[in-house]
Amino acid sequence: MIRFLITITIGTVFSYCTSTSSTNSKAEVEIRAARQASNQAISNHDSVAIAEFWTKDFHIVSSRNSELSGRESMRQSFAQEFKLKPNVVYIRTPVTIQVYENWNMASEIGTWTGQWKEPDGLVKLTGTYYAKWHKLNSVWKIRAEIFTPLTCDGSKLCDQKPTLE
Repeated sequence: MIRFLITITIGTVFSYCTSTSSTNSKAEVEIRAARQASNQAISNHDSVAIAEFWTKDFHIVSSRNSELSGRESMRQSFAQEFKLKPNVVYIRTPVTIQVYENWNMASEIGTWTGQWKEPDGLVKLTGTYYAKWHKLNSVWKIRAEIFTPLTCDGSKLCDQKPTLE
């Protein structure tokens, strides 16, 4: 687990450092810094700090197709997950950030990893994500995120296909 976290952290820092050249806009640099801080809040299992990165009407579609709306609902969901999975870690790594300054909006496309212990093994999920950002009162906040899984290993959980309604 420690080796995985170190590898992911180094990769995230490398990705951040190599993609924040002087050609990046101030907005892109701010969004990348916010994403890095939100990753740290998840690593710290701090649901209050994580919620600070979302708009009040935040909406998520998870890798298993569950949907949740509202910052407080999502904060409670993270708090519960941290209780049930004390070793859970999620890391989002931005690949592309595009900003439309006139409307104070931005898109973030990247890769994500998730890892936690199940009774039958260590779950390791990877995938891609999309995040929609809005600048509100001079601060970039996430309005929506959609996560798509691409791999799952380590547990029979990976064999359980999500249902669609």
